[in-house]
Amino acid sequence: MTITLPTVPDAVPEPDEDEVEHLFSRGGAEIRVRVRQLPDAADGGHLLIFGELGDNPLVRLHSRCLYGDALGSDDCDCGPELARSMDLMQAEGGGVLVYLEQEGRGAGLLWKARGYRECERHDLDTFTGYDRLGLPPDARSYAPAAAELARLGLTRIRLLTNNPDKLAAVQQAGIAVEVLPLAVPLRTDRGRRYLEAKRTRRGHMIPGESAPWAPAP
Repeated sequence: MTITLPTVPDAVPEPDEDEVEHLFSRGGAEIRVRVRQLPDAADGGHLLIFGELGDNPLVRLHSRCLYGDALGSDDCDCGPELARSMDLMQAEGGGVLVYLEQEGRGAGLLWKARGYRECERHDLDTFTGYDRLGLPPDARSYAPAAAELARLGLTRIRLLTNNPDKLAAVQQAGIAVEVLPLAVPLRTDRGRRYLEAKRTRRGHMIPGESAPWAPAP
């Protein structure tokens, strides 16, 4: 018996549309989404524009995190922050998710794993672990994402973040920003130490029960 395998093309052509729209379903609710590419060699990704955007839409700048986003890690806040952001956008009927290919704070998955191993061996926080490996604590830039938000015609947004670097990048693009903090409790000691390291080492404004970080526009 002869089995004929399907022919695989040498190259898949790039789509000729700058933006692709389709219906998206999540949690039993439907919303339309428009997808745009954000081309940048180091800090690129995609914009997902959900529903109808008002004059002050919800926006989430989110760096790819395989452990948190896809594997449900209890040791970082990435997955819960993404889920919470999507909940809020769907409830409001619109918003923008900028999904950036910045795994491991820009170092990539393999270096991220090496950082975790270094922390595990020497009881370190992830920023100290990166330093011991000769990596910058955070190699990401949000300037390309912020510029793309401005090209969308957005002049004011509500930014879902605890990261002051994201706030600064969007403001530098000429967009007025109201910060909406994301309070994410983590269930492991490693996760709670990670949040504390974000606060003390990188100035993240981790919201608490009595003092959430939400400066005025």
